Amino acid sequence: MTLSKLLINFNLLRQMKLIVLIASLILGTLVLYAQEEDQYGEYGFKEGKQYVITRHDGFEYIGEILNDDGREILMETKTLGTLYIPKFEIKSIIELKDKKSLIYNEYQPVGPFTTRYSFTTNALPIKKGENYGMLNLYGPEAHIALTNNLNIGIMSSWIASPLILATKYSFKTEESKVNFSFGTLLGTTGYLNGFKGYGGIHWLNITIGDRKNNFTFSGGYAYLQAGILDDKPAAGVYSADEYYTASMESSKMLKMSYGPIFSFAGIYKIGAKSSFVFDSMIGYFNYEKVSEDEEYDQDQQEWIHTVTRKYNAYSTALFIMPGVRFQNTDRKAFQICVAGISTFGDSDVSFPIPMCSWFYKF
Repeated sequence: MTLSKLLINFNLLRQMKLIVLIASLILGTLVLYAQEEDQYGEYGFKEGKQYVITRHDGFEYIGEILNDDGREILMETKTLGTLYIPKFEIKSIIELKDKKSLIYNEYQPVGPFTTRYSFTTNALPIKKGENYGMLNLYGPEAHIALTNNLNIGIMSSWIASPLILATKYSFKTEESKVNFSFGTLLGTTGYLNGFKGYGGIHWLNITIGDRKNNFTFSGGYAYLQAGILDDKPAAGVYSADEYYTASMESSKMLKMSYGPIFSFAGIYKIGAKSSFVFDSMIGYFNYEKVSEDEEYDQDQQEWIHTVTRKYNAYSTALFIMPGVRFQNTDRKAFQICVAGISTFGDSDVSFPIPMCSWFYKF
């Protein structure tokens, strides 16, 4: 064998060894990565009991508690390794039972607030014991879960009038991607007009999704007897004396307003601690419209009153409320919305209603 052939064979052997070495390194890396993935699982932590430790400054540690001597906790995390956490720095320790609670490698608490948008609710049930209250610009409210499918609540304004009773019954459990519920609001106008007014809304919800991302379609029927005294006489033309006499004899109330109401709402995660919330309602209402015109009659030297009544007046009310919810723990959340209401029909009115809400679990 010539020297040139020996050199060629030597170079081929060296190249083959290099290829084998590179392949071994790649294979070893893949094996180690697979072992790490198997060790930590799909959601980034080991199998078994995992905990979320939150410090008073809001910083979170997620991992396995190796030891607790009463003064400090030894914890193993994937991102920071093994570390000691002094007990006086710890605000809360929560067992991480649901792996899907990790969003963007941060703990996303799940509580009863996820069953609520702004004004409307979804079909997801509130678990028994997950009671919550909400404070907002127009008033307070509280909701209590009597069972895993039935909850009851009370809503009011800051002057305790009107008063509204709220109930919701969910047909399926939260594990289902499609949930159904029906709800009722029954209220009185309270002491503002001597408890003469009352109303209600009855609806059915269909929710698709889970507690983190979902959308809901609702349809129902609303009615309201405002309890406002009708101080206008029957439709017609009256002189001043006739108008005064007819007004004194009128003691009935305006007729009830009623009609169908629909809603589309949803919530979508935009961060580990924040969600985009959208709420809306549209209703088509029948009501009694009473109007009056006054004109001075030069011939008779007196005021003439013309009363017009439209018993089947219609109005469409559109309510839209987008906003953002911030939730750092399962016990409280804050939501800010920019909303607006528009009415169309016999009277066209539009106005904004910015809204801030604070949720509390109790």
